Amino acid sequence: MTIDSIRDMFVHDLEDILYAENELLDALAELEEATENEEIARAFREHREETEGHIDRVEQVFEMLGQEPEREECEGIEGLIEEHEEFVGMDPDERVLDVHNLVAAQKTEHYEIAAYGNLALIADRLGMDEAGDLLHENLEEEEEALNKLASLTENHDYAATIESETD
Repeated sequence: MTIDSIRDMFVHDLEDILYAENELLDALAELEEATENEEIARAFREHREETEGHIDRVEQVFEMLGQEPEREECEGIEGLIEEHEEFVGMDPDERVLDVHNLVAAQKTEHYEIAAYGNLALIADRLGMDEAGDLLHENLEEEEEALNKLASLTENHDYAATIESETD
């Protein structure tokens, strides 16, 4: 694909985030299954449901552009997923894994926030108000998800995890 315009770049970035969201849909299901902490598992489950909505909105933007939704491999998300898989391969303690899963999820939220922030801005600048509204909605949900994950990380019972390490 040749990118000759901001609109072309916009479409390319939409393809990138569509790929990322689909990969994260699977990753969130795995994170939910991998955690022992019900509150953390619920957060992953709820965000997975939101992610389905994000995918629907991105596909709506493609429709507004008169294009079929296509995916472009997102190396950024692939790298974050690979990094997480390598950590899991080190067979960490369940409680340590719960904290790592929260941290890994926050990293992906930061990535998505940057992506949606830029996509929404470009849509607005190109005069695609409806598309911009959909992308801003995704952005707001990603920011809320990051706040929930950060709160869970901050309020995690680190003392119990540390105590288990000394046993």
